Amino acid sequence: MEPLLMLFPVISGINMGSNCGYHVVYSGTVAGAREAFFNGIPAVSVSYDWVGGKSSVDDYTLTAEACLPIFRAILSEIKNKSYPLNGFLNIDLPTDIANHKGYKLTRQGKSIFKMGWEEVKSEGQGGKMLSTMEMESDSSARAEIDTATVAAGYRMFKRKVIRPVIDDVDTDKRSLQEGYITVTPLGAISPAETDCHSYVKEWLPSAVQQFSSSAL
Repeated sequence: MEPLLMLFPVISGINMGSNCGYHVVYSGTVAGAREAFFNGIPAVSVSYDWVGGKSSVDDYTLTAEACLPIFRAILSEIKNKSYPLNGFLNIDLPTDIANHKGYKLTRQGKSIFKMGWEEVKSEGQGGKMLSTMEMESDSSARAEIDTATVAAGYRMFKRKVIRPVIDDVDTDKRSLQEGYITVTPLGAISPAETDCHSYVKEWLPSAVQQFSSSAL
């Protein structure tokens, strides 16, 4: 009899907020699928691109339903012993999930939200930060709000988005913004860009020689 875990994939999510680009590196949702991948178990991470004032709890139902064709296909491949175990899938679903443009195979890009700090007067200011480092400013999305004011002599700061950096090419975040359900195959190896590797190859011998203990 086959191990039970091999008959069913691990589904990590649904995350509140997208997980694209560099955010994939520190996403707990993606990490859950990655851990299954390390253990030879088929896995999928799922994230919904929540936007305050536009999204609602009902969108999670639509998100789950939109993923069903992919889940069923994976189960079929597992049953036929033809599903590959040398990677896992990261699925991101657009804000307007009810009117998505279809499923699109994408690759991980370099999008990221540059973060900074903003001084506030109470805990309730500044909005809620999603796991993707994006700010959720819609108060209706919060379960509770702490309105405690800052004590005299203290200053309080909250994280804020300074600016988003989005790829101009056909990658996961860009396609998600265009309304597609993005399906991105991922692995666990993080090699540097070719030019960085080439630089270090030339730099390392002289660096070691110049700053070795004998030289110091």
